[in-house]
Order: sequence, then C-alpha cells, then structure tokens
Amino acid sequence: MTSKVLAHARELIGRRSVTPADAGCQAWLGQRLADLGFAIEPVNSGEVTNLWARRGNSTPLVCFAGHTDVVPTGPLEQWNSDPFSPVERDGQLYGRGAADMKGSIAAFLAAVEDFLADHPGHAGSIAWLITSDEEGPAVDGTVKVVERLTARNERIDACIVGEPTCVSRFGDTMKNGRRGSLHGRLRVKGVQAHIAYPEMGKNPIHLAAPAIAELADTVWDAGNDYFPPTTWQISNMHGGTGATNVVPGHADIVFNFRHGTASPVENLQTRVHAILDKHKLDYDLEWEVGAKPFLTPRGKLVDALSAAIRDTTGIEPELSTTGGTSDGRFIADIAREVVEFGPINASIHKIDEHVGVAELEQLARVYKGVLERLLHA
Repeated sequence: MTSKVLAHARELIGRRSVTPADAGCQAWLGQRLADLGFAIEPVNSGEVTNLWARRGNSTPLVCFAGHTDVVPTGPLEQWNSDPFSPVERDGQLYGRGAADMKGSIAAFLAAVEDFLADHPGHAGSIAWLITSDEEGPAVDGTVKVVERLTARNERIDACIVGEPTCVSRFGDTMKNGRRGSLHGRLRVKGVQAHIAYPEMGKNPIHLAAPAIAELADTVWDAGNDYFPPTTWQISNMHGGTGATNVVPGHADIVFNFRHGTASPVENLQTRVHAILDKHKLDYDLEWEVGAKPFLTPRGKLVDALSAAIRDTTGIEPELSTTGGTSDGRFIADIAREVVEFGPINASIHKIDEHVGVAELEQLARVYKGVLERLLHA
C-alpha cells in the first residue's frame, strides 16, 4: 500500500490550497471516488469548497472527514524545500499539509480503494465529508454540509476525522471528544477623570480587580472520566486612553473557558454573572460559543479503531480529549460516534512540516481495518 498512499499524498501536497483555497484537491479526489462508485455532491459556500460523497444507501454509514486547506507556509526561505513540492528525506515526506491533514486524506483514499477491491459487496455505506474551511473561520465549511444533511435527515453512524492526534509514537493517541470553547467580552464601566483628582472618577480597572481575582481562583469543576477540569483565562485586557494622566472610563476584558461536559455553557455563564454582580460592577458582557464539547464513549467505533491500531502497530492507544477544537464539533450533531485519529502532530503548522512514509502506510492500514470491523465484510 506504500506506493499508493504516497502517490496520493504527493498529489494533494503539490496543490497550493492555503485556506480557504482548495486548489483542485476535491475535484481530483471526487473523480477518484466517482470511479469507485461514490455519488459526488459538492456543497460549496462563498469561497469555500466542500464535498459530500457517499457509496451505498444502507446502514451503518461510516464516514471519513477532513480538510484540504492548509495554513500559510510562513517564511519560504526557512523551508529546506518548496512546501508545495513534496520531498522525501530520511523516511519523511515534507510539505505543507503532510501531517495536517493531506496525509490522512491520502490514507483514507488508499484504505477505501483496497477495502472495496477486497470487499465489493460490503455491508453498510461509506461516505466522505471534506472541506477547505477548517483552518480558517470554519463558517462555510463542514457546518454547511452538516446543515444540508440535517435538512434531509441523513445521519452518520460512525465518523473518523483524520486530525493528527499522535504525540510521540504513531498509534499512541486517539481523540474521542474535544472540550468546548466559550468566549466572553466584558466591559467594566467607570467614570473618566483627571488622574490627579481620582475622587472625581471611578477607575474600572481597580473596580474589576477583585472580581478578576475571584474568577481566576474559582474551581469551575473537577472534570470527569474523559475531560480535565474547566479552565478560565484572560486573553486580552485594555483600559485607558494612552495618556498617563487620565483615569479610564471603561476597561475591556476578553476571556475564554475551555470546558468539558461537567460544566454546561449556561452554568458557566450564570456563575460568571453572579461573581460580577457580587462585586457590584457596572458592566456589559457579550458571550460567544466557539465550540460545544462533544464526547464519544467507548463503543463500536472506539473499539474498532483501537483494535485496528493495536493490530497494525502493537500499541494500545490512549483516549484523549485534549487540544483545541476540530470540525468534529459540527459532525457530532449528526453522528452517533465521532473519533479523531491521524499521524504524529509534532510538525503541524511548522516550517518543514512532515509525516513518516511508513506512518502513512500504517495509517491507511488502520483505516482499512476499521472499515473491515464496522462493515462486516
């Protein structure tokens, strides 16, 4: 399978699909899938290219999900080779997107090709959900495909997202959920005045300080079996006009929660307002839900993927919900089970991004192994 998955990875890496561009990746992929009997359905929105492809109409429906867009390269002179001209060195394939996540898409394709060659009459169905808007704002990508599938009541039984999840060794980590992200934009109001006459003003920074201290010291929850404790962090804080002799009229604070299922959004919001009110602040607070937490407990997909990883690598993967957000947060709305698994993530978004050539072959074997276990071929 090595030559096949390597050729697919080279084809994809060679396309300059800096988000939200797709650079023809999905057209190439769609043609390959159409040749395998998949019905191809573009779901484009704005500048974003999306693809839904399905083969079969029966259940269970197993879906491979990922993205063809990549982050910008950074300074080209710091790369040891052209980031869009894939190069092999010392058993590694170099290029932007090699690990995040064109390598996974190449492994998806090689796995499906081999699986269908071996089991043309398999049970169930196979689908692909691919976007060029994962590395960007993520408003015209996967979410648009999910909306279309929701409108026609089309659901996924098991979804594998090809995010690079492994940490030290290939096979060591799979992600069966992600934390939620809740943003708050707080404005604490005061009264502007000359700094030499503080009694004529109200300094909002001074007023906010005790509340900030309490928010920072609060234990929001203890986490649970799958998620670590919720964290609260200030990312930005600003107050003042820039002058050194003016008490500011307001202070702006931007903060973020990363939370699991132990603390729902509404609970966190209520507790924050209670602390601000306790300190008698005059404030405005705008909330934005960046991502809802999602979780797939041990079940058919986790067990199948764990077994495929174990059989391929000899490693028992760890279940994890760490890291930032992924498009799994959207897919979880229409999928019974969502799990992420892909290559080692040490080089993602970096100069000289790379993935092991042998790792790509193993990844394809893992994906094929999941299909064999779930579709009862």
